Amino acid sequence: MPSKSSARLAALTVAAVCSAASALVLVPSAHAASARVHDIQGTTRLSPYAGQQVTDVTGVVTGVRGYGSSRGFWIQDPAPDADPATSEGVFVFTGSAPKVAVGDAVTVSGTVTEYVPGGASSGNQSLTEITRPTVTVVSSGNTVPAATRITARSVPAAYTPEAAGGSVNSLPLRPSRYALDFYESLEGMNVQVADARVAGATDPYTELWVTVKPKENPSAGGGTVYRSYDSQNTGRLQIQSLGAVADFPEATVGDTLTGTTAGPLDYNQYGGYTLVANEIGALRDGGTEPETTRAAQRGELAVATYNVENLDPSDATFAAHAAAITRHLASPDIVSLEEIQDDNGATDDGTVTAGATVTKLIDAIVAAGGPRYDWRSVDPADGEDGGEPGGNIRQVFLFDPERVSFTDRAAGDAGTATGVTRIRGKAALTHSPGRVDPANAAWENSRKPLAGEFVFRGRTVFVIANHFASKGGDQGLTSQYQPPARGSEIQRHLQAAAVNTFVKDILDTQKNADVVTLGDINDFEFSTTARLLEDGGALWSAVKSLPRAERYSYVYQGNSQVLDQILISPSIRHAGRFTYDSVHINAEFPDQISDHDPQVLRFRP
Repeated sequence: MPSKSSARLAALTVAAVCSAASALVLVPSAHAASARVHDIQGTTRLSPYAGQQVTDVTGVVTGVRGYGSSRGFWIQDPAPDADPATSEGVFVFTGSAPKVAVGDAVTVSGTVTEYVPGGASSGNQSLTEITRPTVTVVSSGNTVPAATRITARSVPAAYTPEAAGGSVNSLPLRPSRYALDFYESLEGMNVQVADARVAGATDPYTELWVTVKPKENPSAGGGTVYRSYDSQNTGRLQIQSLGAVADFPEATVGDTLTGTTAGPLDYNQYGGYTLVANEIGALRDGGTEPETTRAAQRGELAVATYNVENLDPSDATFAAHAAAITRHLASPDIVSLEEIQDDNGATDDGTVTAGATVTKLIDAIVAAGGPRYDWRSVDPADGEDGGEPGGNIRQVFLFDPERVSFTDRAAGDAGTATGVTRIRGKAALTHSPGRVDPANAAWENSRKPLAGEFVFRGRTVFVIANHFASKGGDQGLTSQYQPPARGSEIQRHLQAAAVNTFVKDILDTQKNADVVTLGDINDFEFSTTARLLEDGGALWSAVKSLPRAERYSYVYQGNSQVLDQILISPSIRHAGRFTYDSVHINAEFPDQISDHDPQVLRFRP
């Protein structure tokens, strides 16, 4: 998942550059034809006029986008046909500030183009446009066609037709059966939602997500939980604004946009179908607040995982992260941190040490009233572990030396694999801290697991900190290819198998060993990645002990989902003396300091 604002802002700029130049023209032709908007849109996702010239297409302007590189306007035919599969709206791409206003009746001549946001390789659906237009304003001040209401009842329960991984572009639209077909049948039209529940907080790009189905897999925070690959949550819809950015609401998951939110229905690279609002409802507070977990009891060991999102010494978030760890996580005994960058952050000069980064965080924790943690890690080889170039992200163990001790055993380096040996009849690591199988191709350009041996009240606990390969490059849920391809899984499956093998080595040496495997797994608790980690009963994802409404650590495109996990060995699971908490402090809020929620496991070794 993208984690830095600059990366996506750059991508947004690239994606927006001249729709016409980036378009996929499907049926080249010089023929000029007279057509209505619904004729151009047709009954599939692709226009039957793609690549053709059309003349004197009539409509009323419903929205104008005069900013950015994708400038243009939407028109809608006020005299619709009787076919629910054919949209009555279309986007006219001008490339410069349009010289029309909402309510203008216009005729448009130009080329019908199928533009794929993000390019053909993205797998995204295409957006039907009229490009290189000649526009004539016939009259002004006309009544804008009434907005079509999108409601819980109007959106079908089934998400999309399947095509065995192929394209759905040529399939006839069935808007009464499939949600994506329903949205496609409204592409470019004036639509509205009423009293819509916020399912994804306002982000730095002035967008948020709502659901028109608040009872659809509801989360504890008021969002909607992603429960399986076949449960995509059909009520989700992205909201952007055609108005001033300053007027866009700063919304938290669980809030409501009361009244009417209305505007043209667009399709973009970052979320698919998007209501580009020229009218936004008033924000009503839903009461969602950052959570605080309880402190560990005397005989409990508290182990947490927390992705601190590319933390480096130049960041302004140290005090906030310290407050999160001290107050909201109740100062866990062991904290696995992901995305700790090296001592000069993204400066790519060969620096790999992270002592300055970690020490600054530890000092901030002390200042916030927390313990003075000790720490262990293994520096990566420069540029070998992926992430932001120059940042050299890695996992780090923080531990409270007043509560738990670390067993140092011949600390390994970036390329040295830790193994499992037997000492006095018990399992032990050959290197602690050490890295798990770092030469394995599974970890190419990705973070290598960090293993450590801890002692709590005389009992050894093995902790393996992970940050698996990201989902970057996977096709989105609104892809034209259904089901969408998830190519990034291949590497995570290999990583999960490697970690599972290592855990089995520990358990083969000591059957009742306490093993905690945790971190940003970048995959769901129901995924094959999780099943491979759990293979043979070596581990079990403890997030599954929570009610379904609580199973999330990340919110993406309005879906509350699990990416961060803590998996436990049979000795911990079957003893029945553990509690688990997904501490929701970031993912649901617009002022998040990380895009991940931390997870805490408490148990009695």
